[in-house]
Amino acid sequence: MAAVGTTGLLLVACICILFFLLTRGRRRGAGKLPPGPFPLPVLGNLLHMDTKDLANSIQALWARYGPVVSVHFGEERAVMVLGYEAVREVLLERGEEFLARGSFPSLDRTNRGLGIIMSNGERWRDLRRFSLSVLRDLGMGKRGLEERVQDEAQCLLEEFRKTQGQPFDPRLLLGRATANVICQVVLGQRFSYTDDDFLTLVRLLNKTTELQSSLSGQIYNIIPSIMNYLPGPHQQIFSNIRRTQDFASSWVDKHRETLEPNAPRDYIDSFLLKMQQEQKQPDSEFTLENLKMCVHDLFVAGTETSSITLCYAFLVLLKYPAVADKIYKEIHQVIGQERAPAIKDRALMPYTDATIHEIQRHLNLVPLGLPRATVRDTLFHGFVIPKGTTVYPVLGSVLNDPQQFPEPERFAPEHFLDEKGAFKKSGAFVVFAAGKRNCAGEGIARMELFLFLTTLLQSLRFSPPPGVETVDLQPGIRGVANLPRPFQICVTPH
Repeated sequence: MAAVGTTGLLLVACICILFFLLTRGRRRGAGKLPPGPFPLPVLGNLLHMDTKDLANSIQALWARYGPVVSVHFGEERAVMVLGYEAVREVLLERGEEFLARGSFPSLDRTNRGLGIIMSNGERWRDLRRFSLSVLRDLGMGKRGLEERVQDEAQCLLEEFRKTQGQPFDPRLLLGRATANVICQVVLGQRFSYTDDDFLTLVRLLNKTTELQSSLSGQIYNIIPSIMNYLPGPHQQIFSNIRRTQDFASSWVDKHRETLEPNAPRDYIDSFLLKMQQEQKQPDSEFTLENLKMCVHDLFVAGTETSSITLCYAFLVLLKYPAVADKIYKEIHQVIGQERAPAIKDRALMPYTDATIHEIQRHLNLVPLGLPRATVRDTLFHGFVIPKGTTVYPVLGSVLNDPQQFPEPERFAPEHFLDEKGAFKKSGAFVVFAAGKRNCAGEGIARMELFLFLTTLLQSLRFSPPPGVETVDLQPGIRGVANLPRPFQICVTPH
């Protein structure tokens, strides 16, 4: 028994010494790194975080540690940058030093460094430059795409009218409308709202966003080395993404069979032609694998962000009917009832434009922003951030910075209006990030939000279902994305 006791004590002593050496090495190696809560082995700072509201957990560290904070997701250290000045420095003033894409475990596993969203280096530069060029050629910011969005807005209006004043959940209808816009650009195809494959795609995109932001999805991205081997809802993320990627692949294969070199129809055709041009260049990034991932990335970025924002816009208009009335008055004065809204109208509708900006700010859709990484050892605010460190420019800390937006918790279109009622730009409006790695689809998203919302409000009045007396703007899910809670709406003609 004594021998067993001695062996046990020696084992405990060895473990303690090993832990001490590991943590001493971590502290010594991190001498000039930003401060932050002390991490546990394997778990990192998991116990310091509220995984049901990760963004607020991160922002709570600001008061204690300052605007640059180290946080451990499992064994990996990440740096959180908070507040307008520091985030602006990362995104714009020193953007070249933070230009790489940082680690995001669930997307690292599915995207494998391919495509636009998760790629780095020359691959990212080549694919992004090409994609922006093709999107411009296909009409982004031009009349051609505007007409497609206008037509889709009319289709959405008809679907809303079919409800005949009965309560309905608008989420899937909005998802179909925004997905159809990106499908026309990428696939050259518009789908019926009853098409089974199209409905499946929209539902997959919607469900995957929910799962990424769920408790299980959050914990996966903090300790993937453990969660990879555990059953749970997070495993559905990967099966859903595979199915979405299969949808993209099937359309790429169809385009390869029907490609007309002299008459490219859409993004896929343009990419296939680029592949032919560079087929003799061994280092070309224009490969079939990158094409399929780019198509998938455009689906994800072009569908969910706009549809979620429109859902939140409806909740805002239900809660603040006076805001809806002011928008309708502006529509009546500028557009009237005889023609469809057009992008040229936005400059003449400051209150509507300000309201849409405030909807996006108040929703705070991606509160942490997408992760960046340092391209070299970087001295930042007196701390050394080693090359390759994941850095989060916490967008929510800017959108809710009281120095930029007084009373940020209050919904107020006046945040984007000057004393004369004219629209007022703000450098703190970072919902699309900023700099060279900002959202590539910002132009499409801005167009959709304005045209869909004004087209619906031009003809319809929104109201809560009978018996619903309160409207809750608080997110139903807080995670990678802030997602509005499920709701129903009634629409009636003006």
